[in-house]
Amino acid sequence: MQSEILLNGISFEELQNAIQTIVSNEVQRAVISLTPPTNNTPELLTRKQTAKFYGISLPTLNEWTKNGIIPAKRIGGSVRYEKEAVLNSLNDMKTLKYRRA
Repeated sequence: MQSEILLNGISFEELQNAIQTIVSNEVQRAVISLTPPTNNTPELLTRKQTAKFYGISLPTLNEWTKNGIIPAKRIGGSVRYEKEAVLNSLNDMKTLKYRRA
């Protein structure tokens, strides 16, 4: 069974423009819904990733964290480090100069 659609009072150009507008709007909505939202959540590093970044052992990382050299966040039962804070802490660290006795 075929159904017929009868259009009265609208020209072909008007119909074509209406369809183009509707399709364009729907495509824009689809693109917006597929675009991931901008996320301001900082990238978090695990203890192992942070220790590897600094080239230190996990016990040394624990000491640095306890002493406030590297800021850490406790999330649930895990300790995480913000990547930006890890990078910034490199600037704050002072180099040690050793003297021979």
